[in-house]
Amino acid sequence: MAIVTSTATVSAVDPDLTHHTDKRAMSMATMLFFMWGFLTCLNDILIPHLKGIFELNYAQAMLVQFAFFSSYFVFAFPAGRLVEWRGYKQTMVIGLLVMASGALLFLPASAVASFPLFLSALVILAAGITCLQVSANPYVTNLGPQHTASSRLNLAQAFNSFGTFIAPFFGSALILSAAPLAPEKLHSLSAALLQTYRQEQASSVRLPYLGIALALIALAVAIGMVKLPTESSYTKDFRPGEHSESNRSVWREKYLLMGAIGIFVYVGAEVSIGSFLVNYLGLPTIGGLSEKTAALFVSLYWGGAMVGRFIGSAILTRVRTGSLLSFVAAMAALLVVTSMSTHGHVAMFSIILVGLFNSVMFPNIFSLGLAGLGELTSRGSSLMVAAIVGGALIPLFEGHVADKIGIQHAFIIPTVCYLYIALYGILANGHKVESAA
Repeated sequence: MAIVTSTATVSAVDPDLTHHTDKRAMSMATMLFFMWGFLTCLNDILIPHLKGIFELNYAQAMLVQFAFFSSYFVFAFPAGRLVEWRGYKQTMVIGLLVMASGALLFLPASAVASFPLFLSALVILAAGITCLQVSANPYVTNLGPQHTASSRLNLAQAFNSFGTFIAPFFGSALILSAAPLAPEKLHSLSAALLQTYRQEQASSVRLPYLGIALALIALAVAIGMVKLPTESSYTKDFRPGEHSESNRSVWREKYLLMGAIGIFVYVGAEVSIGSFLVNYLGLPTIGGLSEKTAALFVSLYWGGAMVGRFIGSAILTRVRTGSLLSFVAAMAALLVVTSMSTHGHVAMFSIILVGLFNSVMFPNIFSLGLAGLGELTSRGSSLMVAAIVGGALIPLFEGHVADKIGIQHAFIIPTVCYLYIALYGILANGHKVESAA
């Protein structure tokens, strides 16, 4: 998932970029979008794998997303300061190296089969991604003429979606390659044999994450060595702590506050569905699929978001932002309710189809929330970024509910989230959007 940044306030960079886009720098930047999309979606494959290895309940398995998305809340503001101190390029390099450190930590975590160590690795990995989010988004907007900034950002986001699309294929082939033992057989093993089994199962993550770490290091070296456009000054987008000369406060901007809640529940709903999808499709009453086969269907969920992003861009030229947001949110809620109340292929494909309608929610909520903020855009952006912590809290809450009433009925939680977003679209429809995402 990519963060959309407002381009309302932009400072000058290299004067040559006012006439053309630096394609070399743009190519580097789009690789960053691809990598964090890929790694974020890979969590959906990691969750059922770790759940089986450590015999976790759903609430415990959702600690994977809690560890990952909590980093957005914790590290978004320090990352903004890092950009101010070291600039975009160095922040991107630092972010990649931090991500590589997190990926390398998967090796000892798998060697000792330690769930807490896996969670620690995810926190570090997400901390690096947060640095990329805060630096790469505004950097892309400054790599060429400002009237094409939105186009560049949408292109970069397309690569982000491509990463989320192929990650399940990668995870299915490498991480879910070994067949897990049935729970009754696990319980018959001695403590020593159980630990050996867990280490063998966990070892499937070593090669993938070692390869990922090496790719991240190589990308960091490439960005560090390549001469990118110089920064004569910084944009104020995604820069926490900027001081406004007026007496306005973000806490009095109702559409912004409602939008921040919208981001919170949207990310929470999207991540919740993606996180439970492998286990949900494995239920005998839904699909009865193996983890490896179900993982391939997860790619359809995220692939729908990629397709929907292109369709949504065309529709937004003719339809108001709030109207489209209300429609897609209502459709998402209807599809989730359909999946909850049916079985078999209907339940299976209705929940997968939700991904198509998720596609345009984030940028639309973001645009409506930031519209008309003016000099408060920076603070509003920071608040929106912090609201991504919904991806940590809502899946964890849904995990507790799933342990009590089952996965299928626990989907009532994303349903409520989508209904709120639909209501927000209606209420904010008359709110002028100054800069679309």
